[in-house]
Amino acid sequence: MDSLSQQYPLPAGVHIIPEHLLDLRPDSEIDHDLLHPRPVTDEKNIWLFWHSGYSTMHAYTKRNVRAWHRRFSKAGWAVRVIDCHPSSPLNIANYIDINDPNYFPRAFAEGTITGTYAKQHTSDLVRLPLLLKYGGIYADVGLIQIGDVDWLWRETVGNPDSRFEVLSYNAGDVNERSLTNYFLMARPNNPLFKRSHRLLLKLWEGKTCTEGMHRSPLLKDLPFIEGSGGLTEQQCRELTDYIIQGQVITLVMGLVDEEDNWNGPKYIAEHLYGIEFMQGSQLINEMTAWNGQKAFELMSLSLPKEGEEESPEQKQAREIVEACLSKSFGFKLAHGYILEVMNATLGSLWRANEGSDNVPGTYAHWLRHGIVYWSQDVLPPTQPYTVIKPVKVGGLLVA
Repeated sequence: MDSLSQQYPLPAGVHIIPEHLLDLRPDSEIDHDLLHPRPVTDEKNIWLFWHSGYSTMHAYTKRNVRAWHRRFSKAGWAVRVIDCHPSSPLNIANYIDINDPNYFPRAFAEGTITGTYAKQHTSDLVRLPLLLKYGGIYADVGLIQIGDVDWLWRETVGNPDSRFEVLSYNAGDVNERSLTNYFLMARPNNPLFKRSHRLLLKLWEGKTCTEGMHRSPLLKDLPFIEGSGGLTEQQCRELTDYIIQGQVITLVMGLVDEEDNWNGPKYIAEHLYGIEFMQGSQLINEMTAWNGQKAFELMSLSLPKEGEEESPEQKQAREIVEACLSKSFGFKLAHGYILEVMNATLGSLWRANEGSDNVPGTYAHWLRHGIVYWSQDVLPPTQPYTVIKPVKVGGLLVA
């Protein structure tokens, strides 16, 4: 057993994973496997994306990816960081024909995607095609995985006797259906994702960026995304363009298209396993009032040494780590457009202060340790969905 398992407290509701179920080889050997992936042989794929490849990723997101591999590779999951680097074996073109208009818009195939968030939108255009063709899980490299995805897969999407076909976090209550695209689970050719991607490709026709996509008549039935509140109208429009894939999925979930034999509200009620996203994947942000600097300072603290009294700040940091490890299925490190409205996030500060997320004896390292060596005793529940009033009745590609 890792000696740190004796140093860090094991939270209630969490148990130690037997070491023979983990890949605990050195980082260099894990990295070799990640850079030389095995061929796709089944649906147990964990897809991630970094435009220029795994080798160029920031250290803290490499740690996220290694944790996926260490935790789940022995359960049969293949972890692949897909890229757009011309000579890479992990180039998306080696997995899907990028010139097929049923998978990618022309701007992707020609490498002409523009805008401030061009790389994020390139990533958006990769995730659904990978799931549609191969199935499995798509996760952002900024997602710290905490819960047992193999167990959840076996109980839901990967179980032929289960009614669940799609799994993600839902940013809202049971009547506010907004799936987060930083974690998606499905088998190949999922009907929700198939229609969502078809609509997304329509929005990309003749475009090289997502700017202004919120004005499309095809999305007129949806309100703009408002984020966590306090945004100006212009920021809401920009955020909607930034999260246009999420907007598309929301529309399809609320669409009734009789000619296409699609009833989104009914499909969601019967087939979505939706994890509430705030506790499920944003708990550090919620417990620090979305104050990235505060989260960074707390996670950088060292645990009290033997005989030392716990300070109020250490107590708060401990409560955050214990809550994450026992209650959250993951934690999404925020980057991208959110930095337009926030000075800093935990993710941006870990990026700016390399290695700060991995200092032994700190609360950040306690979290890092726990996501590899420990597992939760229970699975996160799904929200109880029912059939609600459709957002749109008519053709998917008809305004």
